[in-house]
Amino acid sequence: MTLMKLVEFAGVAIEAASGSPVALLREHDAPHRLLPIFIGGPEAASIAVAVSGQASPRPLTHDLMATLLETLHARVELAEVTELRDGAFLARLTVVGEDGRYQLDTRPSDAIALAVRLDAPLLVSEAVLDEAGSLPPPETDDEIDEAVDEFRSFLDEVDPAAFAATATDAEDEAPEDEAPDDDPPTEPADQAPDEPAADPGG
Repeated sequence: MTLMKLVEFAGVAIEAASGSPVALLREHDAPHRLLPIFIGGPEAASIAVAVSGQASPRPLTHDLMATLLETLHARVELAEVTELRDGAFLARLTVVGEDGRYQLDTRPSDAIALAVRLDAPLLVSEAVLDEAGSLPPPETDDEIDEAVDEFRSFLDEVDPAAFAATATDAEDEAPEDEAPDDDPPTEPADQAPDEPAADPGG
């Protein structure tokens, strides 16, 4: 049986070489490895809106999916990144409803976007963390506090209307749900790109 590790959504960063958004997951327990996953611009915007706690003036796709689940009296029990195959991450949602439990294959970006909306646990297989995870650089308590303050300030300034328009109208040229190159993201976390691109996969 595959061992799954609980992770937390740590934010969205910009990959230095390509300028593409990268979702960062952080292992809950020591050694707190970081797992970067390329995502599309609309997914980055959708996740940022959800984490900010603000409502979009127009429902985004992930808002609709979350509402649909709640209307059907179903819930996301688990959102899991299960495998890294040919450079692409694979994910799975476990949905529980009145008719039973279902496991659905999905992209990690969609799994994350739903998990942050529905407070569903995020897990990553230990094999994926072993292969693609990396240890974070050591930080002082002051640096951690500063990063948390910056993140909260960003959330206070999020404009849901701008994110909704971006997610609807942008064009995507970046690879999605893939493992980044060895160089880590260097731009501030939890910030959607100025010109995110749309999902080529639909």
